[in-house]
Amino acid sequence: MTTFIDQKVVVTGASRGIGRAISLAFLEAGAQVIGIYGGNSDAAQAFAQECDQFGDRLQLHQCDVADSTQVANFFQQIEEQFDTIDVLINNAGIRRDGLLALMDSTDWQQVIDVNLTGTFNMSKQAVLLMMKHKYGRIINITSPVAHLGFAGQTNYAASKAGQIGMTRSLAKETARKKITVNCVSPGFIATDFLDDLSDEQLAAYKNLVPMRRFGRPEEVADAVLFLAGPQASYITGTVLEVNGGL
Repeated sequence: MTTFIDQKVVVTGASRGIGRAISLAFLEAGAQVIGIYGGNSDAAQAFAQECDQFGDRLQLHQCDVADSTQVANFFQQIEEQFDTIDVLINNAGIRRDGLLALMDSTDWQQVIDVNLTGTFNMSKQAVLLMMKHKYGRIINITSPVAHLGFAGQTNYAASKAGQIGMTRSLAKETARKKITVNCVSPGFIATDFLDDLSDEQLAAYKNLVPMRRFGRPEEVADAVLFLAGPQASYITGTVLEVNGGL
């Protein structure tokens, strides 16, 4: 396993699902993890207790990634404590499914704000810190829905396609500073993100996957750690699919 000892890793949506698995993987690899959670304090507290063995190598902060002022204040604290960061994982995401013709404009905007604007807010501040030491890894957690499209997910698909476009453009802006920017695109992963789907929907989605199973959060975390490590130093502006063949 690649070691991340002494590296500072920021993970958004860190206390649940895929973000939790990513945070744990970096902690087990020796990193200092600064996790962000949105509003679920109970999940954050439970995750912190679960990670007691890692001591002060895990910090959790509540921050709304869609709020540029909160994000700027968060990074000011990080700069004062650590000077810079090495890795940013933009994992925070929400769904507000509905047919476009019936979709409330609030449901559209909230998904864009968290999933896409949140990625912008976090990446902007992270790049400013990473440029100080001319090193960094930014990994955005996107989705196959960005190119497949699913009925009822126009807002989610738009936000995830936007992440991919942002990734490719930002990768060109930062390459000369030795900052790589990539996406990991998980397919159907067995987390609480799927809890609101009916049994019929879950069965239908599973049938779409050539491997006929949903992925595990740890399988996504392994892909993230690969792109964050030195072995991926010549990979930037790309999308790594972890989707069972979708």
